[in-house]
Amino acid sequence: MNAYEIVLKSREKGRPTAVRYISRIVEGFIELHGDRRFADDKAIVGGVGFVGGMPVTVIGIEKGEDTNDKIAHNFGCAHPEGYRKAMRLMKEAEKFGRPVLCFVDTSGAYCGIGAEERGQSEAIASSILEMIRLKTPTLSIVIGEGGSGGALGLCAADEVWITETSTYSVISPEGCASILWKDSARVAEASECLKMTADDLAVLGAVERVIPERDFSEEFFADLKADIVRFFRGKRGIPAEELVEARYKRFRKF
Repeated sequence: MNAYEIVLKSREKGRPTAVRYISRIVEGFIELHGDRRFADDKAIVGGVGFVGGMPVTVIGIEKGEDTNDKIAHNFGCAHPEGYRKAMRLMKEAEKFGRPVLCFVDTSGAYCGIGAEERGQSEAIASSILEMIRLKTPTLSIVIGEGGSGGALGLCAADEVWITETSTYSVISPEGCASILWKDSARVAEASECLKMTADDLAVLGAVERVIPERDFSEEFFADLKADIVRFFRGKRGIPAEELVEARYKRFRKF
C-alpha cells in the first residue's frame, strides 16, 4: 500500500478502537471518570486493571464504533478536560507504582471554541510535560490515527509502538495539502511527504516498534498482550530518575 492508502486504512470503519483493545488486553478494567475541574470527557477512556496479572493504569482515545457511539465519544477528538483526566490518572499511577499504558487513535484534539476557552493548548502541553517526567514506566500504542497534538498529548512515553496500517503525524494530509499548496486534491502527495506511515516512522526513529496486524485476530491481541507484559516487566527495577532521564533524551534527540 502507498502512504495515502494507509491513511484511508487507518480511518477504516470497523477497525478496533481503544475500548476493544482494552477489553481484549486488560483484565478487570474499571473505568474512572472526570478531571475534577470541569467535566468527564468521553473521548478519553481511562481507568485501572490488570495485564497479565500486573496492575496497570490504562488510558485510551476512543473514536466509537457505530454512529451514536462516535457522537458520544466526540469522534475521538478530546477536550481539555480529557487530557486533564489523563494527567490525573497518570499521577495516580505514579503514586501507586503502576505502569501507564495508552492507546492512541484520534484525528486530533477538538478545536471548538469551548475547548479553546478552557485551555486546549495548555492542557496538551501540560500532558506532554507530566508524561515525560512521570516516575513510572509508560508505553503508548498508536492503533489508528495519531493526529497532531491530540495524539502527542498521550505519546510522551518510554516507547511508542504503532500497528502497521496506523499513521502518526503533525497534521492530516488534507490539512497539509491545503496549507502548502492551497489544493486539497494533492492529499496523496502530502501523505508521502509527511512520512506518517509506520515504516517511515520506524526509519526516522519516531516509533520503536511496528506491530503486524494479522486482521486483528485473537492471536494478534494475545501476542500484543504478551509483548506489553514483557515490556513492563523489563522496566521493573529501573530507578525512576533513570526512566525520566531516558524518556527526556528520547524526545530531545528529535
